[in-house]
Amino acid sequence: MLSINLPSNADSLVSKALSTLHHRGPDDSGIWSDLSTGVVLGHTRLSILDLTSAGHQPMESLSGRYIIVFNGEIYNHLNLRSQLSQASINSGLTWVGTSDTETLLTCLDIWGIEKTLKKITGMFAMAIWDNKKRKLILSRDRFGEKPLYYGYSSGLFVFSSELKAIKAMPNFHGEINRDALSNYLRYLYVPTPQCIFNGLSKLEAGTWVEISLDQVENRQLPDPKVYWSALEQAIIGENSPIEFSSDEEAINKLDYLLSSSIKGQMLSDVPLGAFLSGGVDSSTIVALMQSQSKFPVQTFSIGFDEKGFNEAQYAKSVAKHLGTNHTELYVQSQDAIDVIPSLSEIYDEPFADASQIPTYLVSKLAKSSVTVALSGDGGDELFGGYNRYFFANGPWKKIEYIPLVLRKYLARAIVSVSPSKWDSLYRIIQSILPAYYNRNQVGSKIHKVASIVGCSNEEELYHRLTQLCNPSDFVLGLNNEPLLNTSWSKISHPISQMMVADATNYLVDDILVKVDRAAMSVSLETRVPLLDHRIYEFASQLPYNYKFRNGTGKWILKELLYRYVPKTLIDRPKMGFGIPIDEWLRGPLREWGSDLLNPARLKNEGYLNHIAINKKWDKHMSGSENHGLFLWGVLMFESWLEENKF
Repeated sequence: MLSINLPSNADSLVSKALSTLHHRGPDDSGIWSDLSTGVVLGHTRLSILDLTSAGHQPMESLSGRYIIVFNGEIYNHLNLRSQLSQASINSGLTWVGTSDTETLLTCLDIWGIEKTLKKITGMFAMAIWDNKKRKLILSRDRFGEKPLYYGYSSGLFVFSSELKAIKAMPNFHGEINRDALSNYLRYLYVPTPQCIFNGLSKLEAGTWVEISLDQVENRQLPDPKVYWSALEQAIIGENSPIEFSSDEEAINKLDYLLSSSIKGQMLSDVPLGAFLSGGVDSSTIVALMQSQSKFPVQTFSIGFDEKGFNEAQYAKSVAKHLGTNHTELYVQSQDAIDVIPSLSEIYDEPFADASQIPTYLVSKLAKSSVTVALSGDGGDELFGGYNRYFFANGPWKKIEYIPLVLRKYLARAIVSVSPSKWDSLYRIIQSILPAYYNRNQVGSKIHKVASIVGCSNEEELYHRLTQLCNPSDFVLGLNNEPLLNTSWSKISHPISQMMVADATNYLVDDILVKVDRAAMSVSLETRVPLLDHRIYEFASQLPYNYKFRNGTGKWILKELLYRYVPKTLIDRPKMGFGIPIDEWLRGPLREWGSDLLNPARLKNEGYLNHIAINKKWDKHMSGSENHGLFLWGVLMFESWLEENKF
């Protein structure tokens, strides 16, 4: 916390707040304060590098200028130590311990904040007090792997890895940000820099911000400064693509970059393993890990009995081929359902990616054997794996040739027929169609297609494909309805635009949030080798045909994987890491959902349109329409709200 008039019991207040973050740092904790200046820093530690007291935080730099609290890992810190020793050869630089925190502080002493941020490779959220400038510095890694909330609350400037600690401060009053709620219902996550509470924000990835005591006194919030931008790197990459003499040269380059990233991320003083789903991304990470390890890598996967939601058998085959020490756990529906009451506490803000449940379960499984797990996230965003890219590059190109006026007329005609009537019409002709065309919820899918047909351009198409609903139909008292900031006009290729939008929004605020909160709730650190910024910069410079070729995406990543794993073990339709939420809401979760969506309850809360919500619920329960994802989003908000009443 930071204030010009800190209360005399500030240390005890921070200590209480730290107790809410014990899961993120169960091994150690500490507080540094200067009440005369008005600053208190607190830290909880999950010990990964240098398990001794030499890694204790808050930590002070050798010069005494900087004090830091730091969550994350700096993977190139040994290389940085070598550079620092050479730069300080005449000053007799000595090291107290082997932690990357000490390395960071020495970087700050010698290079300052901006140069340090540009030199480090890692994942982090950090708060640094500069004794000389009397300023607080907050910073977040390039992709936002580690969270950082900040803002004003109860007369104090506060910051934390999770909202739990801020909510623990005295006199916290959590007023819901309805614009953030709107975007939450639209995307099933709250996009950065928004926060579900008014007055607080999430620091954007790849930025840092300085706050002075004068600014705190005047309740000012300076704009963050950018030290690395995925968008800017994508623009650079588009303007200066790499030319390869052969496909093999391109694959070799990716092999080198990813192997180097994995080597750095396997640095640990505690047991380390990896998640393995059997898909392209996780299999590639594990294959390259095993190629660099003298011992079998520990791998983990979760299996479900429900058909269409189980990849465990594929993961087992890949693990057997690579020779990993594989652990799999088949869970029953009830095991997954039992996690639901804990989700609102785990995720802090409303969050409704249903794969949060299996992610938590596989994290819990991994924690029983290791403290660090590598993940394959990022492959779809960097190398082109989502179906929307193929739709935009295929069917959409044909649809675009139809005049917009005609397309909009066609869309209105389609939606004039209810989904249930479309289902009835389909059942009439279903008997004469090949078995391949057997489909459920046809009416809902036809309406989705209609919303796409009426799009004016690729930007509108992207928003239609990625948003779940029109929030103004469901959220009461909206001021405006801000869409994601996609900076659409800055990149010429529409597929590249979509990939950058996903990398700067969906990846940061859905995928990485899901993994970080689930894993850290059981004190497991996760690392994402594909998000080494050098790999992203390389991917941005790849010519289009190295990502999309022969009707498939992630071409170069797959070709790299095939060097280690037979194609027959990998080549199959893409499967998400999900759960059968649609069926569960009509079955074992029906009573739970009905209680949370009680019309009187919703009306009394005053956030959601109870009539529109319950109409969706009734249609889903009857089976006439499928609104499982939307209803899961509403239920996760209601469950969160029940835990966050002030």
